[in-house]
Amino acid sequence: MTYNRRMHASSGSLQEAWSRFRDRWWLKALGFSAYLTAFMVLYFVLLRHPLFPVRILPLTALDGWIGFAPWSLILYASLWFYISLVPNLLNSWNEMGVYLVQVTLLSLLGFGLFLFWPSAVPAPDIDWTQHPSVAFLKSVDASGNACPSMHAAFAVLTAVWLFRLLRHLRAPRWLQVTNLLWCIGILYSTLATKQHVALDLYAGVPLGLAVAFLPAWPFHSPLPQRA
Repeated sequence: MTYNRRMHASSGSLQEAWSRFRDRWWLKALGFSAYLTAFMVLYFVLLRHPLFPVRILPLTALDGWIGFAPWSLILYASLWFYISLVPNLLNSWNEMGVYLVQVTLLSLLGFGLFLFWPSAVPAPDIDWTQHPSVAFLKSVDASGNACPSMHAAFAVLTAVWLFRLLRHLRAPRWLQVTNLLWCIGILYSTLATKQHVALDLYAGVPLGLAVAFLPAWPFHSPLPQRA
């Protein structure tokens, strides 16, 4: 009986998740693409045209402990798929409104810091010709706009939202564990690709958490409670 109840609950969770994904999928896809494009345009404008002197950030003990790992580029790049999961699983204007407010606030806070306090990471002693994939990342996304790490901030914001969604859907526990490990993997990759230093992480993680746990004003609740 217990096994049957679990199977029924799991089936119901999958059905609701699929229903959420299908709901206005085209609008969510267009909105996500447009928002991401606008974000990247502003990001690269600030990166290529800093208004103030760029400060080189110091290394800390954590930077020495986490060595360069070229394979972590996969985790680093997976952020873009990871963050897309949340908007694709929202199915009411109330939820979408709260999420949009939070990601916009997070973006503006990050851009404000990049504008008035531009920073970059020190060049590591690595022969990039031996690692063409990571070298391509370095050529496109120079190691500026470093602190706070928006990679870390958006990963943490996404992890909190997915935790809420998965709890609402009564998803299996292994999905919550996967969500946590994915977020941790992305945080690790910011240091393992040498795209960021630990100070960027120390700033980006609290920033993402602070925005994620802001009151949902002027909305009542990001996610309706199920009976």
